[in-house]
Amino acid sequence: MLKKRKVLPPLDHLLAFESAAKRGSFARASDDLNISETAISRKVRLLEQHYNVPLFVRGHRSITLTTQGAALLSSVNRSMNILRDASEAMFARYQTNTVTLAATNSVASLWLMPRLRRFNRANMRVKIMLVSSDSDEECLGDGVDLTILRGEGDWPGYEAKLLFGETVFPVCAPRYRRLNPNCTELEALSGVDLIEVASSHTEWMDWKTWLAYQGVHDVALERAAFFNTYPLAIQAAVDGLGVGLGWGHLVDHLLESGELVQPVGDRFARTQSGYYLLTNRGLKPFPERDIVEDWLLRASAARKRYGPRVEAAANR
Repeated sequence: MLKKRKVLPPLDHLLAFESAAKRGSFARASDDLNISETAISRKVRLLEQHYNVPLFVRGHRSITLTTQGAALLSSVNRSMNILRDASEAMFARYQTNTVTLAATNSVASLWLMPRLRRFNRANMRVKIMLVSSDSDEECLGDGVDLTILRGEGDWPGYEAKLLFGETVFPVCAPRYRRLNPNCTELEALSGVDLIEVASSHTEWMDWKTWLAYQGVHDVALERAAFFNTYPLAIQAAVDGLGVGLGWGHLVDHLLESGELVQPVGDRFARTQSGYYLLTNRGLKPFPERDIVEDWLLRASAARKRYGPRVEAAANR
């Protein structure tokens, strides 16, 4: 007859029994499992009906195990501990941990986004939470695992690894160059529609600074429009509004696709700054973060190489 009966009871009945036995109370088991005392009592009663034996002697405010209940508890404890260990191992091996990656608006939009799809397809278990901000404080905030910022490599408390340097050159849409052939001459740039970024980061390069690198000083600049973020300025250049400043590595994919061209050829300005991958020395690494960090460093190693640094004419 035993073969015709369901041998294993529901797992939640065993969990209720185990907790009540260990705590000596249905009420305290209720607190442990976050279900009502009535639900605990009912599950234990159903377990007793399943085995057709009493598992507890019920007092006014307490319960004690019967001989049958004590024998069952010993086996249930061993079995539950095996299951708990197996579950912990599964979580440790296969649980998806989110990596919070913060970057400037320009890096997030123009360098990371074109690469994210391929990374996600190759790393199904690793999820990236991308934080895009031009606030250094926000990018270095609590809960951020990896950060990409522009600077000279010195952030106290952080390990900094260079991803790419700062190489800047004019860019525009092919159609704009075709309709404005004078934009191909360095000396005529001051007279074309120049796209500028208005930012609180005054150390970021603007057209006046870039032209000074080329030895062009004290010129009146005409501007098509100001934009408050660099990605918007680059989109304006793609849309043919004028000539913008392209940061190497951030616009490489747009040059490769033909959406942008370099109207003055290989002329560029190279600064002492660069874009660095930062990790907080006070935070413990974890496997998913290491995977994302390795991916970023491999992307850096495969980047296009620009020419050697040239001192600014303004600083000579």
